[in-house]
Parts: sequence; structure tokens; C-alpha cells
Amino acid sequence: MSYRSDKIMALSGLNLENKTIKGLQNTFKRVLKSGMHGLCFSPYEEGQSPGDQISVDQIRRRMEIIKPYTKWIRSFSCTDGNELIPIIAKEYGIKTLVGAWLGYDAEINKKEISGLIKLAKEGYVDIAAVGNEVMYRGDLKEDELLGFIYHVKNKIPDTPVGYVDAYYEFTQRPKITEACDVILANCYPYWEGCNIEYSLIYMKDMFNQAVKAANGKKVIISETGWPSQGEGLNGALPSFINAITYFINTQQWSKQDDIDIFYFSSFDESWKVGDEGDVGAFWGLWDKYEKPKFYSTPVLFNKNKTSV
Repeated sequence: MSYRSDKIMALSGLNLENKTIKGLQNTFKRVLKSGMHGLCFSPYEEGQSPGDQISVDQIRRRMEIIKPYTKWIRSFSCTDGNELIPIIAKEYGIKTLVGAWLGYDAEINKKEISGLIKLAKEGYVDIAAVGNEVMYRGDLKEDELLGFIYHVKNKIPDTPVGYVDAYYEFTQRPKITEACDVILANCYPYWEGCNIEYSLIYMKDMFNQAVKAANGKKVIISETGWPSQGEGLNGALPSFINAITYFINTQQWSKQDDIDIFYFSSFDESWKVGDEGDVGAFWGLWDKYEKPKFYSTPVLFNKNKTSV
């Protein structure tokens, strides 16, 4: 067997330990400019939250920012202006993973499903996602979710239909896995308290569990990311360096092993602190002011890499 340096990648990712902050930033810029498979689209400006009406102008402005860096975008809802996201994405030649947000409210669910079907029939949906972490949150019973999935599949037979949830849900709920054309697995080493050093190995294991459950169906990582600030979770520590490191390793693995990944997220959104605590506001590659977050070094830097 012959040695190929370009084929070697450590299980834990690239060797970034000896890089200076500037060196990490330069690597980040190169990786970002080389392009991503997919990016989760964050539409909400400061002071907005889900349920607020979002405008064409704010969607278009943010789409202009991300369009050089991603082939796909993922949206999460088909109401309150979110239905405009895939329409505008198509103007820029970006493919779309379009989600219908399902929860406790039956009327909202009806509107979301109707909106998703309408967009798909009009040609704006490349992959349809019926619900996001509904089983994880316990918003619906499994049979209720299955009813929505099969209804959408029947209405848009030419569009691949899936459901988004934590990777382990597809092992625990084989009926849902069977109903899906494609498996949309959220994989977050951070939310399972994994140290950044082992995060890529951990994510690979998450992905492989979903692959095993999928029984030959395509598995897409529909969300993964690492926060740049906030309170840590066991061994998982948010920081400027850790967020850059995780992004670089994720994107390099995506390209090397041809894994379709939607990175979370495009922009920081402050409303998320209500669901996730202080880390919720710091998942973006761009900050809440739509500026590149990792191009300049933060004023405060902790050498222990625990926080910024």
C-alpha cells in the first residue's frame, strides 16, 4: 500500500492544535470560501422570533450574504413569511430543504402542511421535511406524525420527503424511518456534552447510527454546529476557537467522505436563548448584525478555550 498524504485525516479531525488564532481564522476563511453543501437559514433579525412576520427584504439581504458559500439552504417553516425563503433561494440558484414546522396547534400544523405542499407543487422544494424534532419535544404522537408524512408523500410523489429529528430517534422509531424517503438526522456532539477534541469522532458515530437505522436510505445531517459563546455543557465548551475548529473539521469530513451536511447556523439569533440558555444566541457563522463572526479576533480571549 502506498502513502497518500492527501487521504489522511485523523479520526478527531485536522491537527489544528499548534495553529495560532490567526492561523485558525485563515483556515476557516479558506474552508468557508471553498463552499458548503448546506446551511440552515436564520431569518430572524434582532427583536424578532418565530411567529413574527418576516419580510422579503430581510430574506433577500441575508440570502445575498450566504449565496457564495452554500449549494443548499434549509428552512424551518412555511408560514409567517418563511414560505418566501425557498422562492428567493431558487432565484439565486440555491437548492432547498424546506420544512413544515409541526407542534401542538392543529390549525398551524394544517397551514404548515398546506404551505409545504403548495411550494413543492410550484417547484420550490428539492427535499420536503415534515416536522422538526416533533418526537423529541413530544408535541405529537407518533401516529399523528406518520399521518402527516404519508399525506405529504401522497400529494407530492415526485419530491423526496423526510422528517428531521435527533439521530437516535430513527433507531427507536422504525415506523417513522420506514415512512421517510430520506433520513434527516440532527447530530450535535455539543448537546451530549462531548469535548471538542473528540467531537468529530462522536459525530461520525451519530451519523453511522442513523445510517444503520436507515436500511440503505440516504442519510443527511440536517443540523450540526458549535456555539461560540455561553455556558458549557459538561465537557462541551463554547468558545471562539472551538466553534472555528468544529466548523473546519465538519466541512473537511463532509468533503472527504461525501457526507451531505446542513451547518447550523447562518446567523446568530438572540431569541433562541429562551429555549437553549445563553448559548442559543451564538450558533451563527455571521453575527446578529450580519457580520462575519470569525474573521476578526474577539477582544476577550480565554487561553483555556472555555469561553470568549
